[in-house]
Amino acid sequence: MRLRALVLAAGLGSRLRPLTDAIPKPLLPVAGIPVLQYTLERLVAVGCEAAAINLHHHGTRVRHHFGASFAGMPLVYSQEPELLGTLGALYPLGRFFSAADLVLLINGDSLCRWPLDLLIRRHRAALPLATLLFTSRADPAAFGGGVGVDAAGRVLSMRPGDPERGAVARRLVFAGAHVLSRELVHDIQGAAGSRPAQPAPSVPPSDIVRDLYAPMLAAGADGVLAGLVTSQRWHDLGTPRRYLTAVLDWLRGTRHTSWISPRAELGAGAAVRGAIVEAGVRIGPGARVERSLLLPGARLAEGSAVRDSIVSYGAEVAAGASVQGRIVVAQPDGSAAESPLAGAPG
Repeated sequence: MRLRALVLAAGLGSRLRPLTDAIPKPLLPVAGIPVLQYTLERLVAVGCEAAAINLHHHGTRVRHHFGASFAGMPLVYSQEPELLGTLGALYPLGRFFSAADLVLLINGDSLCRWPLDLLIRRHRAALPLATLLFTSRADPAAFGGGVGVDAAGRVLSMRPGDPERGAVARRLVFAGAHVLSRELVHDIQGAAGSRPAQPAPSVPPSDIVRDLYAPMLAAGADGVLAGLVTSQRWHDLGTPRRYLTAVLDWLRGTRHTSWISPRAELGAGAAVRGAIVEAGVRIGPGARVERSLLLPGARLAEGSAVRDSIVSYGAEVAAGASVQGRIVVAQPDGSAAESPLAGAPG
């Protein structure tokens, strides 16, 4: 079986600003490792022979970070001058996917220990056109109401209000990983045959849920979409609050209560509890960090306290200052600006 993948990494990261002003969301660190790298590691583990990564926002930074291959798996980059959407991203890669028996399509900005082996096994057993991964950990109400599935795990509707063929047993959050059959990928490429390789800006991007899965279900064919439910930790890194929630929850999946980069500096009497401290961080004497994320180059001066917050790249918390529920960002003049840590946990 020849397995290839497309990792979606072209998003603007708008809701994560200002964290994504200078860095693309897939390169945001989680305990010293870019979030995209966790996905590439799982692809290597299931024997993916090559992976494509679509790029747009700060795309050259992703390309320079990972280069031409990852752990022996060749990488191909698809730079999108205009965003093509989750379905449109497949169009320029017809030649890349032409030899694949199965195609994995994965969101590059979601954090998960992807159970790709189980997802592929489920797909090969059910033989649908596509098999979707769902998470049992996320609340469907926070993600548009969730996908409706029946008792056998077959997908009946992509959103509440869509026509449903059968009884919905439960609603689940789509986790952003799917296996596409060779037949479906060829159909997508055939439908794209009349499109230009790089659509004009006036051509709207295409979305795989709205423009492919929903019409497939509406057409009434039985068993075209299957699903697999995972209880693995999964997070959509859509907002600063969700990013903080994700990295702290990721830590709970290990034996550590905190993670401190060996390239961080802690002053005498500094205390770190339930937090992640990335490379290049300097924590002054007597400073305290709890349930927070300190990004590379952040600085905490003597006696400062940071709780439930993110201190961004190169930002400094002043001596004796207390920060709670905030995001601290460095300004061009060397000062720091604070704002509420936006976005509900999810």
